[in-house]
Amino acid sequence: MHVDQFNRELLAFLAAASTPFHAVSALVSRLQSAGFRALQSDQSWSLEPGGRYYLTRNDSSIVAFTVGSEAAPEGGMRMVGAHTDSPCLMVKPAPEKRGAGYFQLGVEVYGGALVIPSLAIHLDREANQSRSINPQTDILPVLALQAEPGTPSFRELLRDRLLMEQPDCAVREVLDYELCFYDTQPPALVGLHEEFIASARLDNLLSCFTGLQSLLAADGRQSCLLVCNDHEEVGSLSTSGAQGPLLLSTLRRLVPDEVTLAQLVANSLMISADNAHGIHPNYADKHDDNHGPLLNAGPVIKINANQRYATNAETAGLFRLLAKEEGVAVQSFVVRSDMGCGSTIGPITAGGTGIRTLDIGVPTFAMHSVRELAGRDDAAHLCRVLQRFYNHSGRLTPA
Repeated sequence: MHVDQFNRELLAFLAAASTPFHAVSALVSRLQSAGFRALQSDQSWSLEPGGRYYLTRNDSSIVAFTVGSEAAPEGGMRMVGAHTDSPCLMVKPAPEKRGAGYFQLGVEVYGGALVIPSLAIHLDREANQSRSINPQTDILPVLALQAEPGTPSFRELLRDRLLMEQPDCAVREVLDYELCFYDTQPPALVGLHEEFIASARLDNLLSCFTGLQSLLAADGRQSCLLVCNDHEEVGSLSTSGAQGPLLLSTLRRLVPDEVTLAQLVANSLMISADNAHGIHPNYADKHDDNHGPLLNAGPVIKINANQRYATNAETAGLFRLLAKEEGVAVQSFVVRSDMGCGSTIGPITAGGTGIRTLDIGVPTFAMHSVRELAGRDDAAHLCRVLQRFYNHSGRLTPA
């Protein structure tokens, strides 16, 4: 797929995927259009060579896989992992706040901190030197002007809005909800030559989309899998997170016994795709001198001696070989030795399943901000490497 077409579809996906639930819905729509069949965890499965399948968990995580027409899963599955969630503000169960003439909502910070418009600098002259944010009191969204006493509760307002937008939906009461705030500004190509992608939730919907496109373009001869988990930003420990049972329980359904499962695990490889920190010219000293990834200079292999990333020399070597075969440049990232290192679903997946794993990603600026920036070429180039990985017919592990 040409870079321009890839980016048009990527921007449309980013605009639609405002929450993990919307992201999974958008992924499902594309999978169904490509002939993937839905599976249910509580029903028996009848899988066929050459078949294409998917299942969801909590409507916010998804596993899509193909049964190879020439290679059974126990011969080694080519796996790509990403996550559907991004930092945001989640609405509390009893959120109503009223004061100073406004109706506000109580929120809880989900994941890493965000950059949020706040008090005018005229009223806080030290904002650029010493501002601190109290997440309990300083980031309450303003929903409306304060209504008269006795007005509906937030749940009643939700019910009324549902009835307004879906008149045929007989909603009497909203029992509970999972709601978050998100940036409504659409993604866009920016820069003097439109060489950058600016968008919310690039971390890590960009990887979800890239993994999906590479899976859809694979030739189907090998057994392949894409897993996009929720809750990575908060540690992944949930029924739908990477520390939960979703991936391993799916693999158990693919093969008939523990011996075959052990063969599948031993012969498989997972590429954990999650955005990398590109070197920003204003903050170059935040990077190791020899490991500052540039935007539009290729995907990044992420390495950490303390296993915050799951990459080792063998898995990195295979990725470099695949990229070389595609003519795609590869960069590397190692955090400064005097700074802490983040992590991904890579070590969690490797430790929980025993599947050999490496961590890669597209370099970005301002990760966890309301607006993030990536290069226009990197995701499309990564997609080519992942497609070659899915089509790779050789061994995924050392002989």
